Amino acid sequence: MSDLHQLSVKALATLLQTKEVSAVEVATRFLARMGGNPHNAFLDIDSEVTLAQARASDAKLADGTAGPLEGVPVAHKDVFVTRDFATTAGSKILSGYRSPFDATVVQRLRTAGMVTLGKLNCDEFAMGSANENSAYGPVQNPWDTARVPGGSSGGSAAAVAAGLAPAATGTDTGGSIRQPASFCGITGIKPTYGRASRYGMIAYASSLDQAGPMARSAEDCALLLSAMCGPDLDRDSTSLDMPSEDFSASLNQSMEGLRIGIPKEFFGEGLAPDVRAAVDGALREYEKLGAKLVPISLPRTELSIPVYYIIAPAEASSNLSRFDGVKFGHRAKDYTDLVDMYKKTRAEGFGNEVKRRIMTGAYVLSHGYYDAYYLQAQKIRRMIADDFQRAFTECDVIAGPVAPSVAWKFGENANDPVADYLADIFTLPASLAGLPGMSVPAGFGAGQMPVGLQLIGNYFQEARLLNAAHRLQQATDFHLRQPEGLQ
Repeated sequence: MSDLHQLSVKALATLLQTKEVSAVEVATRFLARMGGNPHNAFLDIDSEVTLAQARASDAKLADGTAGPLEGVPVAHKDVFVTRDFATTAGSKILSGYRSPFDATVVQRLRTAGMVTLGKLNCDEFAMGSANENSAYGPVQNPWDTARVPGGSSGGSAAAVAAGLAPAATGTDTGGSIRQPASFCGITGIKPTYGRASRYGMIAYASSLDQAGPMARSAEDCALLLSAMCGPDLDRDSTSLDMPSEDFSASLNQSMEGLRIGIPKEFFGEGLAPDVRAAVDGALREYEKLGAKLVPISLPRTELSIPVYYIIAPAEASSNLSRFDGVKFGHRAKDYTDLVDMYKKTRAEGFGNEVKRRIMTGAYVLSHGYYDAYYLQAQKIRRMIADDFQRAFTECDVIAGPVAPSVAWKFGENANDPVADYLADIFTLPASLAGLPGMSVPAGFGAGQMPVGLQLIGNYFQEARLLNAAHRLQQATDFHLRQPEGLQ
């Protein structure tokens, strides 16, 4: 079948379970599309490994031991360690590194039967909003190759949008699933912090990082999220002791009476008119479906940027101290002693944005500044979480834009890293509060570039978010539209 790359995860799973196609046939189709690495989306591909996994899936499909997603391909963001593929986190300092084990998320999707296509490009150590910070070159947005795909999970979003993979894993620290999903016109969800194991996910900011799926539809994301989530208490101290659930079970519930909170702070100055028009259109669709729009306030929205860019770099400065050239990864060739080796290895191995955040983090944690910056940021973080809890007494789901604009062109913010930081203003609050959030295609803005609608739920309300997203996708076709040339 020549159109396998255009099918959803659910459609592929159905064809495989009914044996209308084989896992090898599906994998071969996607590997052919990945030839030449379009959009620079992949960092490591090994067709032999992929086809071996596909053959194993065909054997399980034949003998009745298949998992629910048996034979469906998936690609993994390069911050998840994998035994069969190199893991670099988009950084030179990890060049050539191969893990002796799989991340829990990778392992669980494999247990569900998914076949790994390869590892996806990303901003170095997941630090960025545009995927311009990868040591291995930027990823191109399939809708316009002169524009960024968003970050840090830009490779994941681009691969799904371009039909190189039906689904991908991503990670979201401050919006790194939701924002690239918005920029590339796909669906992505960040679950409640702790719902998906962080074991084997290379840490950026440990109190914020969370894994999640990216696919074309909410229905597909629900299938992957069901497989990904669940406790991992022996290996991840941040894992929640909550069993996974079938997130597909309530996808078709009615929107009648659903209260959708509209934060006034998400619709003020700085929001591009084209993005607002698309978001407003999606909200009108919800009203047609019987939902009620409720005005709310999240008064500390603007403070989320300074709070995040104190807390996240502080945690990164600690997490990245392990990358020193001693046990694995890059090591400087010429050095005089151990300290000189540390300095030269880290200077050569880390990119500018990673160095910037390490230095910022070390500064805010230093003596004399910890109380003034880091401690105050943690206090405001608690207040941001409290703002959400007050809002959820008035509404069931919160909706608004994912980003203030559509994807920008490469190099537009090259000399102004703060401009990239400001692009996260609508995604950061939910991350700081540890809440689930997702991006759903909501239309198109300037240059016919995709616009995403952000949905935020209370803790453990992923099923409600996926239900709301699915009903919107039943009423609209934005998630079905594809970049020119996908066929």
